[in-house]
Amino acid sequence: MSQSEVSAAAAALVAAFGSHDREGYFACFAPSATFLFYNFERPLTSRADYEAVWREWEAGDFRVLGCVSTDGAVTMLRDDLAVFTHAVRTTLKDGESSIVLGERESIVFQRVDGRWFGVHEHLSPDPTFI
Repeated sequence: MSQSEVSAAAAALVAAFGSHDREGYFACFAPSATFLFYNFERPLTSRADYEAVWREWEAGDFRVLGCVSTDGAVTMLRDDLAVFTHAVRTTLKDGESSIVLGERESIVFQRVDGRWFGVHEHLSPDPTFI
């Protein structure tokens, strides 16, 4: 049962991200969540830290136009802790142009009061993406 719950939480997170639903996306993460992105100069040490950066990006006309997740897998570490991994193809608008990124992502989920929240996200380039 827990694997399917984590998969559902991950799907909700990806759907919110892919539709540029900022509030819905960040609601999927615990306030203490951390984020490590290969294309950002520093680790983001809280959800609020990431939200502030996201707003700066939006001020520069950043927008998520779509996101497709494939090869999703859930590894249960404990009853309340799991790792979700997948490949993502994200289409972004940045100013006047749009780009497609091919990346791999790991999200650590923790169940708190019956709900699964992301507590750490790690993004890396997908070497199979051309």
